[in-house]
Amino acid sequence: MDNHPSESLAERTFQYQSSMPSLPVPSLEMSLSKYLNAVRPFAREDEFKATVDIVRTFQEGVGKELHHKLLQRAETKKNWLEEWWLDAAYLEVRVPSQLNVNFCGPAPYLEHCWPPEEGTQLQRASISTWHTLQYWDLIRTERLPPQKSGNTVLDMDQFRMLFNTCKVPGVKKDTIRNYFKTEREGPCPSHLIVICRGRIFTFDAVCDGQILTPPELLRQLIYVKQCCEGEPEGDGVAALTSEERTRWALAREHLISIDPQHNGTILETIQSSLFVVSLDETTPYSTPDNYTSLTTEALTGNPAIRWGDKSYNALSFADGTFGSTCDHAPYDGIVLISMCWHLDQKIKDTEGKWRGSETVRPVPRPEEMVFTVDEKVHSDIRHAKRQYYESAQDMQIVCYAFTAFGKAAIKQKKLHPDTFVQLAMQLAYQKMHKRPGSCYETAMTRKFYHGRTETMRPCTQEAVNWCKAMMDNTCDVDARRKAMRLAFIKHNKLMAEAQEGKGFDRHLLGLYLIAKEEGQPTPELFLDPLYAKSGGGGNFVLSSSLAGYTTVLGAGAPMVHRGYGFFYRIRDDR
Repeated sequence: MDNHPSESLAERTFQYQSSMPSLPVPSLEMSLSKYLNAVRPFAREDEFKATVDIVRTFQEGVGKELHHKLLQRAETKKNWLEEWWLDAAYLEVRVPSQLNVNFCGPAPYLEHCWPPEEGTQLQRASISTWHTLQYWDLIRTERLPPQKSGNTVLDMDQFRMLFNTCKVPGVKKDTIRNYFKTEREGPCPSHLIVICRGRIFTFDAVCDGQILTPPELLRQLIYVKQCCEGEPEGDGVAALTSEERTRWALAREHLISIDPQHNGTILETIQSSLFVVSLDETTPYSTPDNYTSLTTEALTGNPAIRWGDKSYNALSFADGTFGSTCDHAPYDGIVLISMCWHLDQKIKDTEGKWRGSETVRPVPRPEEMVFTVDEKVHSDIRHAKRQYYESAQDMQIVCYAFTAFGKAAIKQKKLHPDTFVQLAMQLAYQKMHKRPGSCYETAMTRKFYHGRTETMRPCTQEAVNWCKAMMDNTCDVDARRKAMRLAFIKHNKLMAEAQEGKGFDRHLLGLYLIAKEEGQPTPELFLDPLYAKSGGGGNFVLSSSLAGYTTVLGAGAPMVHRGYGFFYRIRDDR
């Protein structure tokens, strides 16, 4: 890949990393006062009084001591939360990742040049794969401009995790293996994995320093498809990645033990690969107004053709539509959204066609990688599939467009579009369930070194008051409008503070984890029924995230069994 001397003056992707500010620790008083405000809507008078006492005792006693230790930790680390969050939110979690933790999404190409059409799968896959490889090259050569919020530079570290990354299961705790290197840092693996009908293939996406062109990629994909057509399905070892984490770790250890050199090498090849291309035989017909079947297939589709632990599985469906499923541990949705928005613009600009050379170099054919398996592996695969499909059945998925109005009309009223949607969701929940719903909205903390997310809790007392006003027929429009204004102001203030590292959920988690690490008993604050009832400890009934104002959509499973996952994008007109 050639150098670009003219661009030596441009900002490099990772150039600001070392100068990013440290993640702050909020004051204990501020966090606890915010916590009390957040639990208020879920409490009866007597319950709230008890919680106020618990919080006061915590603040004057053990909380003070834990906070002091947290400040000491923050002095030695640029991000006091980073390792803890990775472990507690992802790596120590034992439930299966693929349905519970992974995020997925339908690709928006069907809205313009690639409507569903049989017979286009491989042609389109070769073009979308080529654009994806170009994006890898942008990051590798550090030509992807650093992202900013206004003039504030955002941390770009997560972009190192998009390619050449895989989670590896452990009996007690998983690990993340990242094989990515920028050009300055050295060589980086450049092979792809293609999974088709339960069989796994690999080939190098770079030949003589040049990324394979779409015609060359197409030849490789056709070869894989021809190998699999009319043949029995493969063993489907990939399905093991959808299993409960400890079970998968033990199954993996067994798999390696059967044929250490051979099976170990295959696993390493998958882990270090750029990403996985899944050739799916289903046709999840979708339209710009209704993405339900495509989203369902992306989130709950065939586990034998995705490697659930890879940071990016590009799903290619038989009707020429696309989707993705990604491990959430190494990065947050915004990274994938950035890439998918880039791909969508490139595909739209070129009308989904390749206008370059049709010459196909004599590139080595894809190589099939077949694990040495035994009866136990077959039985593990059957078990993994069974539990996966049982869980998938328990999920209801809809993905519709609301087309009456969008961002333009909301902004005309001088309201924040995201807050508008969040409050509408609060009202919908309270109308249906006749009570407030504990709610999580993702706030981004990438203004700070290795910042990821903070929790913003939209079910404020102000939101509840507005919902009551809306459901009270005796309430006039002025009173409703006044209540709505207060709900908007409160939401916007909390969101802005969370993005500045002044939320309280991650702070409380830090205090909880210090007590745990020091072998202290769990402080009463975390055992109080109101803690979980208001969503603490990952108990939010509504789990929500704005995918942004682009064409890109994403989805994830609800946080709790009887909960909702609500993920949305906001366009000008819908």
